[in-house]
This record gives sequence, structure tokens and C-alpha cells, in this order.
Amino acid sequence: MIRKAVPDDINWITRCQVAMADETEGLRLETAVVRKGVTTVLLDSSHGFYLIYEEKGQPTGCLMVTKEWSDWRAQTVWWIQSLYVLPGWRQKGIFSSMFAYLKEQVLQSDDIAGIRLYVDRLNSVAQKVYETVGMNGAHYRLYEWMKQ
Repeated sequence: MIRKAVPDDINWITRCQVAMADETEGLRLETAVVRKGVTTVLLDSSHGFYLIYEEKGQPTGCLMVTKEWSDWRAQTVWWIQSLYVLPGWRQKGIFSSMFAYLKEQVLQSDDIAGIRLYVDRLNSVAQKVYETVGMNGAHYRLYEWMKQ
């Protein structure tokens, strides 16, 4: 089952995000800061929303969608961020199901142009997963500047 996250999911999502940062980038995030970030999204949908994938009533995966306005398309683009699937549940189609869910919402909307995400250029496993669902990474290269 796929559902939108609710405030009761804050602690679970927080744990997933802390684990993902450590696992994918070797970053040790401050749990309190991540909890504040997750809470902000769940209490103010202008920042985006989270989806939770549940198996037998237990959350096994999550992702966050943020919104970017595209003046070229005069529509919103959804960005998938903070994707995490519990280690024992990987390669079971959880991301594919969540992506299909989002894609169906995009196809039924006149206001959403499409879906984007970014991935660490060294994470070839994730890149193959994204290509499997029909995404392509050939168009843009991401650059960033962060104050920390």
C-alpha cells in the first residue's frame, strides 16, 4: 500500500533519512535537525509531501516530493528526494510501485509536468533502478552550492 505520510510517521521517516545519509554518503546527520525538517514538510505542504510504502501494515519505504515551478512549461515539476527503502525490502519493486503511483498522478494532472530526481554519480545501483522505470539521466547535470 502507498499512502501520504502523516505526523505519526515523523520518527520513522527521520530514522530512515539519518540511515540513508550514513549509508549513501557517510554523513552523520543530527537527528534533531532531520526531525525538524521532516516535521516542517508534514505540517506545511508548500514544502512538499512524503509517501510511505507499507507491507502488511509496516512502513518499508519512503520518499519525499518537492515542487519546482517551471516557467518553460507553466507547470510544476515534482522532484523525488529522500528516497529510502529498508535494506531487507530492496529489489522487491517498492520504488517502482511508488514511482508508478506518482507517474499516474502526473498523467492525470494538468498542473504537473513531470518527475525529476538526482542521484550520486557513483551510485550505479540506484541509476539502474531509475532507468528501469523509464527515467533518463542524460539531459541535465546537477550543480549546487550549500552554505554548510
